[in-house]
Amino acid sequence: MTDIPNDKRSMDFGSAFAIQDPETMKLLRKHYSFTDLNSDSIIDEFLYEYDTWIKSGTLNVFTGLEDFGYKCYSNGTTEAFDKFYMRNAKRRFRCFKGEYMYHKLAWRDKFVWAYLEDEKLHKADAVVISLPFADTGDKHDKYHDLMRECSELGVPVLVDCAYYGACRHIHIDLAYPCITDVTFSLSKTFPLAYARIGIRYTKVDDDDTMFVYHKINYNNKIGALLGLEYFKNFTPDYIPNKYVDKQADFCNNIGVCVSKTVLFGIDYNNKFPQYNRGGKTNRLSFHKQYIKGLDIASTK
Repeated sequence: MTDIPNDKRSMDFGSAFAIQDPETMKLLRKHYSFTDLNSDSIIDEFLYEYDTWIKSGTLNVFTGLEDFGYKCYSNGTTEAFDKFYMRNAKRRFRCFKGEYMYHKLAWRDKFVWAYLEDEKLHKADAVVISLPFADTGDKHDKYHDLMRECSELGVPVLVDCAYYGACRHIHIDLAYPCITDVTFSLSKTFPLAYARIGIRYTKVDDDDTMFVYHKINYNNKIGALLGLEYFKNFTPDYIPNKYVDKQADFCNNIGVCVSKTVLFGIDYNNKFPQYNRGGKTNRLSFHKQYIKGLDIASTK
């Protein structure tokens, strides 16, 4: 059995998945006829429409995404992570406490790594950071300081925007020379986690295997076709706008703070220590309660 750190999937407010929103589930249950899987244009269309979809959102502001001129299909954000690890395998990997657990699982036996809180940043490091940050659903309070330091030292950075499409009022500032990779996924926005639908942006074509897949049309075309359907039917603002009031009600009822990512409530007063993921606060995810209607009063 895999020893997953901070595994809270079975808990009422644990883990983080997309809301099983009825309208997005209805589209998933639609009958699809994947007759054009041999088309060479599907992935290019997907990448164009995903980029357009990201930039169509009105609840958040981007700076610097236009600097990343190359796009590849990514199986969720996870495939992009793996390629970043491979490219920087001789470096020491770094992340903040409370970051997405996949990185720690990937690094534990194969790479050298350390939390950013525990040791000084070095020019031979490589950094992964989520924006919104996985532990709070907001921009990490050290984000800009870290990006400036990484830029000064020449430390490569991957920025993980997996929660885009579930967040609001965040300035996603990517205009730093240190950032080499930016990745997005639909897994936290729509009920598509198992379809593995994502995109990776880079500033150069280094001909890694993701570029090779793209150049020979050897991508997940079923995922791309599903993604195209969701881009046509839902904006990046749909989930945050629909659930922001319910999020506020849940947070008020149990005495936690509203996150900028609509999935979460953030406990600053340690009322729910069982939901701590290694950071200074505790993250409660409401994706189950929004649909199931769990009596949250019983958790007080």
